[in-house]
Amino acid sequence: MEQLVFELAAPEPQRLDNFLPGRNAELIEMLPRFVAGATAETGLFVWGAPGAGKTHLLRAAHALALEQGLRTVWHEDAKALGEELPAAGELAVIDRVDEADAVAAGRIFTLFNALRERGGRLLAAARTPLARLPLREDLRTRLGWGLVYELLPLADDEKGSALRAYAGGRGFALSDEVIDYLLRHGRRDMQSLLSTLAALDRVSLASKRPITVPLLREWLQRELEWGRPPASPRD
Repeated sequence: MEQLVFELAAPEPQRLDNFLPGRNAELIEMLPRFVAGATAETGLFVWGAPGAGKTHLLRAAHALALEQGLRTVWHEDAKALGEELPAAGELAVIDRVDEADAVAAGRIFTLFNALRERGGRLLAAARTPLARLPLREDLRTRLGWGLVYELLPLADDEKGSALRAYAGGRGFALSDEVIDYLLRHGRRDMQSLLSTLAALDRVSLASKRPITVPLLREWLQRELEWGRPPASPRD
């Protein structure tokens, strides 16, 4: 049973439908349109604090493009960007633009210009606002030509409602006691919180036990016993 429970903890795929929008409704509404090429802009730049969910959104956008049969390329690290030019209509997704060195910045600049000429799109994310990005001025200017959004993390008083809504969407209910315990003792970033809820749902079904504070306490203890590292959001 221990091994089964551990396997049930696998994180869910990062999709738009399991991202809790909070105060980011406009961005979440715009993103599918941008992915599909239904807007006039070449670029969409997202910035926000670590743990806000930028990587989740970028991976979700990339997955959405693949589902729709669109040409798309995912770059987890701006410094790993190659010199190949994009195909016509391609969606390029680049995370952690703020970590780009001079070489990477030059390649992003060339990529943006090529995407603009070929009807493609660039979706990029960083941890700092555009004006404070440590990048060459001509690249910052181009990133600012398109759509620019700050991704706002859920406030503490919003997380309980968001977790309750997420559980309801999966077909189970969460008591106030379970939510309070999770927020006090679990990892605080939303990706970890949702992964815990998804795992609890599967554990509850496998063990035929309701989701209660004792079950949650056991689950969190198992995480510690299995030596899972503390959350350290990279986005």
